[in-house]
Amino acid sequence: MLNPHQRQQLRQRTLALIEELTELQGSTAQASETVELDQTRQGRLSRMDALQGQAMAQASHARAVARLHSLQQTLERIDTDDYGECLECGEAIPLRRLEIDPSLRLCVSCAENSDN
Repeated sequence: MLNPHQRQQLRQRTLALIEELTELQGSTAQASETVELDQTRQGRLSRMDALQGQAMAQASHARAVARLHSLQQTLERIDTDDYGECLECGEAIPLRRLEIDPSLRLCVSCAENSDN
């Protein structure tokens, strides 16, 4: 079980990750805007590159939104008694793992089993 100091550190880490993602979303917003298909201004390959870049930016944005949602849920869970415990087996998730990713919900064993 995590002590109050550890919970506070994990809360700060989560807030820092949320801030990073929020800044990243602002910088990628322009890249995911609609590509202008004016053939007089750019050639076919340039348009294809622009469309591919747009698709990659949109996928990146979708991943960032999902991650942001996960981190916001983590903030809500940090103050609950079961935060830091595996949702599958109930074992404690090591503090070192939570420091790397505070939104983890599974221990190593259960995470490996869920990947198979």
